[in-house]
Amino acid sequence: MGSRYGNNGNKIKLKFDFRSDTVTRPTPRMLSAMLEAETGDDVFNEDPTVNKLQGKIALLANKEGSLFCPSATMTNQLAVRTHLTQPPYTVLCDYRCHLVNYEAGAHVTTLQPENGLNYLTAETIKKNLILDDDIHHSPTKLICLENTLNGEILSIEEIKKISELARFHGIKLHLDGARIWNACVATGLSLSDYCQYFDSISVCLSKGLGAPVGSVLIGSAQFLKKAKHFRKMYGGGWRQAGILAAGGLYALEHHLSGLKTDMENAKYVSEKIKSFGFTITKKTETNMVWFEIPKSYNFSVEDLKVQLEKFQCVIFGGKYDYECRLVFHHEITKEGCDLILEGLQNCVKTFATIEKDNLFEENDKKKYLNL
Repeated sequence: MGSRYGNNGNKIKLKFDFRSDTVTRPTPRMLSAMLEAETGDDVFNEDPTVNKLQGKIALLANKEGSLFCPSATMTNQLAVRTHLTQPPYTVLCDYRCHLVNYEAGAHVTTLQPENGLNYLTAETIKKNLILDDDIHHSPTKLICLENTLNGEILSIEEIKKISELARFHGIKLHLDGARIWNACVATGLSLSDYCQYFDSISVCLSKGLGAPVGSVLIGSAQFLKKAKHFRKMYGGGWRQAGILAAGGLYALEHHLSGLKTDMENAKYVSEKIKSFGFTITKKTETNMVWFEIPKSYNFSVEDLKVQLEKFQCVIFGGKYDYECRLVFHHEITKEGCDLILEGLQNCVKTFATIEKDNLFEENDKKKYLNL
């Protein structure tokens, strides 16, 4: 797989990148399809490959249309901007969602799941809706859900309840479905099964599916007409985008089935990690494994990163110095799974030995780890 950048920014020989499913490179066949793509001016709706991709996604979602954009941040923000044209308004969503934490979006009300659940319920949302016409308040006009969120699946039953609640109060419902493909493969449900409950949906082509660039916004023809106007306003009116759309089409036709392998690899590694004494903190339902390093192990994520690079693997930490996330994608093979497991096990054994013998001061420990 060639060189990757290590956690210190140096270019080193790393074979397997577990940081995200956004790191995948186009396969040779995907590149070939992109080079052979027929193109035109997309601002004038004249790029046949973009139109083919948009038509295919709309058909899969059973919606009137879709709009190809550079990123999921743009598709999410276009959805919010298009739904909310007249203030005052409030957007309601999960406090962990991408739209709040990693995008410069609208003013939002963030909710935390209740009763030990890992997802928002219709009951939680109902209690937090702002429905009055008091001039001091901004009424709830849009609810945003994310599926999957941290690799966990929001059940179709709960989505249906939330959709019914939203429609009863005339509130729009948007789905950040950056990894909805993973949910579809895990549950056996189709894209249209999920999309039927939403007014707009954002789906990503560059995450699990492995295309180099692009997300698609799905909705009604009227909604997308307005969204395309905003896309142009925000600098997203690209021209011969068919070269990129071809990568998305190839990914849909050839990489979708591979998400099952990603899920199987994630579950395999998750089970093994538990046997090493790490704590699995979220359900391994799709392509992500979240785990914590026990305090008794006396090493941090930064220590772990250094060790794993020796096994040709690179990872991200979480928000805390004891939290880790592994993301599986089509470039993570069985060899990659075995290598990272070997690295994790070696790290546990190494630090356990250091701790047991009590021979190393902190500086000595760092020196030892960098040998």
